[in-house]
Amino acid sequence: MADISKREYIRWLPDEPSEPTMTMVLTSPERRFVDLRILHPDPNGDKNTCELPPERLEWAIAGTSSSWPLSPPLDEGNGPVMHARWEHWIDSRTLDVENAADEGINYPRPDGTTLEKGRMVNPATGLEADYEELWVSIPPSRKLLHDWDRPNNNEGELAIVVIVLQLHNDPLEKRGMVVRVGDYCQGLLRKGDNITAERWVFEIHGEPSIVEKVGEGLLPCALAMDAGEKMFKGQQVTIGDDVWNVVEVARL
Repeated sequence: MADISKREYIRWLPDEPSEPTMTMVLTSPERRFVDLRILHPDPNGDKNTCELPPERLEWAIAGTSSSWPLSPPLDEGNGPVMHARWEHWIDSRTLDVENAADEGINYPRPDGTTLEKGRMVNPATGLEADYEELWVSIPPSRKLLHDWDRPNNNEGELAIVVIVLQLHNDPLEKRGMVVRVGDYCQGLLRKGDNITAERWVFEIHGEPSIVEKVGEGLLPCALAMDAGEKMFKGQQVTIGDDVWNVVEVARL
């Protein structure tokens, strides 16, 4: 199932919980994800622009995720505790993505949130430390599928639209991924050391809007939001000098 997860806080033990970022992870049914962690603005800074300086991007990751029950199984009354792993295909912090996977243990809580526990490098210290992250799932919104002529579906059907596009050109050090789940879309592009990240959302009036952008690259987020209902797996779209492949499509 597709998922939209928003982080409520991170805690580096033994410190108190805090949330210095707007962190959201969009995950497709085939477990492709884009995870963007953008630092909150300076209270005295300009809040009226979506174009953000590079230092506002704390971390951005794209890749695939998997999870499985602990062995032996553990259930604290709210569902099975799961071991989760995120394989990094793009990482804003490193080009060595083969060694950049991270793991955690997910504990379901009575209020429907999930407490993730694990160990990773604290960016403030550069040292490994135990951490806790509290996540809440946002139910994906269904939209009317206008002008959609795929077989066995009728115009006007309500569905959660999921689109995943990828750019893969290792000889030119280009990798990109865009994931749309319902009303949200996030994209990450890396060309050598140049990073571009975007977050989009459908506003109340029904039009897609870019919320945050870091970097100067071109991503097909607007296309995924505007024309996602018409996209199909195997389709190619050209954005600037790059050809992106539609690798996953779902209407849920």
